[in-house]
Amino acid sequence: MSVLEAVVLGIVQGLTEFLPISSSAHLRIVPALAGWDDPGAAFTAVTQLGTMAAVLVYFRADLWRITTAWARSLRQPSLRASLDARLGWYLIVATVPIAVLGLAFRDQIETAVRDLRLIGAALILLGLVLLAAERVGHRRLGQEALTTRDGVLYGVAQAGALVPGVSRSGATISAGLFLGYTREAAARFSFLLSVPAVVLSGLFQLGDVGAADGPGAGLTLVATLLAFATGYASIAWLLRYLLTHSTLVFVGYRVGLGLLVLGLVAGGALEAR
Repeated sequence: MSVLEAVVLGIVQGLTEFLPISSSAHLRIVPALAGWDDPGAAFTAVTQLGTMAAVLVYFRADLWRITTAWARSLRQPSLRASLDARLGWYLIVATVPIAVLGLAFRDQIETAVRDLRLIGAALILLGLVLLAAERVGHRRLGQEALTTRDGVLYGVAQAGALVPGVSRSGATISAGLFLGYTREAAARFSFLLSVPAVVLSGLFQLGDVGAADGPGAGLTLVATLLAFATGYASIAWLLRYLLTHSTLVFVGYRVGLGLLVLGLVAGGALEAR
């Protein structure tokens, strides 16, 4: 991997992690289109630590309030009904599915699911799911309406992001819309939920960064820092955007990109694996 590749892929990771268009898909598609080697699942997971840091900084007040309220509620049962204490439990419960499935299917995540045909199909399918969520959801609930059931459903949806092309934010925002939450409320919980999942994934893959056939620690660090900067900007932009706009632009982008990828693979312009 060259410095140029690390810079481009770091920016791509930051811009696409929080938009419902799948960062892992773009980190597979962009190198394929440019004629570069696949950076691999380890590179993807570790650069996500940069975007995780962006979430920590952007939502630092929310995360501190949730963490302290949850910790206090362990000793004081009267606090367990508060929204912040409940959010702490919901984030824990919602992280279980992706943690379990990520460990169970680690080998497939690093190999089989990186096939461009699967990624193209996932982009299209989840685009249509997001479209359906926009049409079906009544979008009246705020974050205070969250329940344990909803937390579990958010977590199940997030687990789908183990397949590149699904998109963590796309799946969880779709789940929130189906459940009746506003776009902004669904996006905020989606971003908060990304923290434990991305930390676990990035730290689990950290040891693979220095592998002989990998991009190396230095270039991965460059990409991770750029992912942090662009990821922070992406969060701020998307939350403002969803206050007054639907997600239909992302639906169109996903379907168009998926069709392009499948067409290029079918025509022999791109290798599926």
